[in-house]
Amino acid sequence: MSEKPLILVTNDDGVTAPGINALTEVACDFGKVVVVAPDKPQSGMGHAITINSTLRVFKLHEENCAMRYSTSGTPVDCVKLAVNEVLERKPDLILSGINHGSNASINVIYSGTMSAAIEGSMEGIPSIGFSLMNHSIDANFKASKVYARKVIEKVLKFGLEPGVCLNVNIPNLPVAEIKGMKVCNQANANWVEEFDARTDPSGEKYFWMTGKFVNHDKREDTDIKALKAGYVSVVPVQYDLTAHESVKKLRAQF
Repeated sequence: MSEKPLILVTNDDGVTAPGINALTEVACDFGKVVVVAPDKPQSGMGHAITINSTLRVFKLHEENCAMRYSTSGTPVDCVKLAVNEVLERKPDLILSGINHGSNASINVIYSGTMSAAIEGSMEGIPSIGFSLMNHSIDANFKASKVYARKVIEKVLKFGLEPGVCLNVNIPNLPVAEIKGMKVCNQANANWVEEFDARTDPSGEKYFWMTGKFVNHDKREDTDIKALKAGYVSVVPVQYDLTAHESVKKLRAQF
């Protein structure tokens, strides 16, 4: 590139979350950075967009070499607003995260962090979602920054295939204890939900969702397996949800 890359940074934990500050700090070493992120936590929003209410964008301040904006919308709204209204041109790279908590396996479906990255790939922009396996607001992002830097370097050098983004999960370990990176398959796992029925002060019933994560996958090359073994998992993700293996069979049936 003849000029420094223009990098958009977003997330689903909100514009003030420690994870996005860590990612912005890394991104600033690679190019011109603009942060456009939700004004409040938007975890679990998936690919939701705002269609029945107004969207607002607030210019905040320049910090750690990046101009920052907050929006009233979802993570996907942030990408759409940034690309179409905020940025001076289409960004060269979109970074989402660093999420507080894992987005491995089936979590990619629910994740606002990953939906922002997927939206970027839909726009034809190389995009990466980063997540640390620690939900704490006081999580240590030192190792995450080391590996975010490695992944960003690779993507800026080699690019990504059209329609593909990366889902990068980092184990909650010190840098010295992480064994490296592995390109993986998404594990076949799911959440088994339970609903705790409760009663509010007015006597009305409400529900609180709980549950457990169940991994059904016995393969050796999955993201869950890599993370448990102390590796950073890198999974290529595409927005095309077609079950391509079933197309030929169904054509014969229909």
